[in-house]
Amino acid sequence: MDDPTSKSDEVIAGKLSGERKQMKQWLRFALLMLLMCGKTAFGVEAKPRPLTVSQVEGSLVDDVESVILPAADAMPEEKYAFVPSNGEFKDVRNFAQQLKHLASSNYEMGSAILGEKPPVDVGGENGPDSVQGKAAIIQYVKNSFVYLRRGLASINEKNATEEIQSPIQSGTVTKLGLGTLCLWHDFDHYGQIVEYLRMNGIVPPASRH
Repeated sequence: MDDPTSKSDEVIAGKLSGERKQMKQWLRFALLMLLMCGKTAFGVEAKPRPLTVSQVEGSLVDDVESVILPAADAMPEEKYAFVPSNGEFKDVRNFAQQLKHLASSNYEMGSAILGEKPPVDVGGENGPDSVQGKAAIIQYVKNSFVYLRRGLASINEKNATEEIQSPIQSGTVTKLGLGTLCLWHDFDHYGQIVEYLRMNGIVPPASRH
């Protein structure tokens, strides 16, 4: 006669064996997931994912905005009408117009990338006449960077080389090309803003670090 206790032990042993096999499978899966996520229990780092086009452009927007806004704030309001006069200067923009010009360009180029009309008055080459006073001009510049950032965030690996009408000259330009040109343009005018500050005995904030 079979021993019921022996059979019971065999059943339990079989269950334990199956559970061990299932546990091993789960451990292999967990280890694989850790490796795929980038960091294992042994501290091995996986290679970081490459930045996207919009992330690169967004980082550059942060860079240029981080120097232009403090520079705009450093100039006293009474000096916003300052125009260089010691040398060969003719028909140059004053400090306020430098800021409004670059901000309106942000809007124009951002809107071209997005395929829509600028959401605000961009005025002429010197920006909108309706925007006056230091506080209003700085706010106009801030808002332009918010809008430009939205435009650059819409650029991806699929549409980066898509041809669009250039808002500043005849012919077409790629979305990525226009976005890069806008950032270059901002840095160009930042250089002029720095000169205006130094002509007034003001050290640009970004140069103090």
